[in-house]
Parts: sequence; structure tokens; C-alpha cells
Amino acid sequence: MKICVLVKQVPGPDSPLLISDDKKWIQEEEIDYAMNESDSYALEEALQIKERLGEGEVVAASLGPDRVQKTIREALAKGADRGIHVKDDYPSTDSYVIAGQFALALKEENFDLILSGLQSDDTGMGQTGLMLGEFLGMSTSTLVMETDISEGKLRVKKELEAGWFQWVSMDLPACITIQSGLNTPRYPSLRGIMGAKKKEIKVMESTPQGELLQSLEKIYVPKKTKLTEMIEGDTDQVVAKLVDVLKRDIKVL
Repeated sequence: MKICVLVKQVPGPDSPLLISDDKKWIQEEEIDYAMNESDSYALEEALQIKERLGEGEVVAASLGPDRVQKTIREALAKGADRGIHVKDDYPSTDSYVIAGQFALALKEENFDLILSGLQSDDTGMGQTGLMLGEFLGMSTSTLVMETDISEGKLRVKKELEAGWFQWVSMDLPACITIQSGLNTPRYPSLRGIMGAKKKEIKVMESTPQGELLQSLEKIYVPKKTKLTEMIEGDTDQVVAKLVDVLKRDIKVL
């Protein structure tokens, strides 16, 4: 079983998030980067699949500037066998473009299974994994809470609405996005950290994918507002106005 895991490097939860002057992104100078949370669950699931099968290879792939190799090394320290760095000094926020870049970089690898987190902690698009599967002609599924592989078939437990779940059978090769919380990600061991230094990271130049289909127009901090409206009148008038507010403004009735 040859498995790839997409691991994205995102601003850490304790980093200062200051908006850049052009309002297009954040100031990255003081950012402390970390592995995207849901991608860590995808990595753990890939490692557990390999351990259950008793064989296979787990490859961690990331797109971005040179700094993303730190995140790839973290994945290698946790147990991934090798890494792929799709180098792009100014990565796009367009999921279609990102998926296309990954597709060109990973096509010749012929992976049996590609896993990614459900969405990223920075832009939260939640589309790259599914688009990548379509580009590579793979079966796709999202919101996966559990996996089972036997006799060359993949079964996944999908999270639905209102607390419902559904088991779905899929043909391999497949590309799935993992929901946070389905396992407990492991910490890198000292032995793993030392061993990661010797593992291969293949560097590939990204390929431009043409016109953007999505773009971020503006990033801003929501303004806090407070408005108090006094409802006056007799009891019937107050009740009528309250009902109207609940229906029109709050929309709970």
C-alpha cells in the first residue's frame, strides 16, 4: 500500500496575526508555523493503516517555500518514510490551482491512497483534497471518521448531519479527506527525530496552473458593535414586537 499524506504548514495558534498593508494576507515576519491540525490526523491515520497492513510506504507531501520542509521533517519524525516538497515561494490560495500543482507532482508516483485533512486552519477552503482526487481520476470521499482496507477495497465511515454516519465502499486508488478527532496523533520520538534527518525529501518545482478561479479580496478583523433597543408599550405590544424581532432579526421562530 503506497500512501501519500498532504501536510500543510499554517500559522501556529499562538502566533500574532497582523493584517498586511494591502489587506490581502497577514504579516508573516513574526509567524511561528506549525502543521495544520486536521492534516496531523490524516498523517496518523496513514501510519495506522500501514501498521495494520504490516507493509507499505507513507509519503508526506507539502507545497510552499523552503520553510515547509520543517513540517515535512515533523511528519518524517512521526513515521513517514519520505517526503515530497513542491516548491512554490508564493503559493496561491486558490484550491483549484493548488490541487493542480499537486496532481502534476504526484501523478507519476501512482499512489494507492491519498489522505489530507478536511480543511486548513488558515483559509479553510476544504476543497484541495477532493479536487486532487478528481485530477488524478481517483475515488473521492470527505468527512471521513474511520477507515478499513481489506481485499483491495476501502471502506470509510463518513460523518453526516445531525450526528448520523454512513459506511461507504470505495475502489482504490482513492483520495479522502480526514475529519479531526478520529484518532490520537502521535508525538515524534527522539529516535524518530534523529532518523528523520536521514530520510529523503524530494524537491520539485511547482508548475503554474493558469488563471485563478478563486482569490482573497480582503482580510479584516470584524468590528464589534453593540445596539440596544428598548421595547415599550403595553404587554400585548411588547410581546408582538418581541415575536417580530425573533422572526425577522434573530430568525429563531
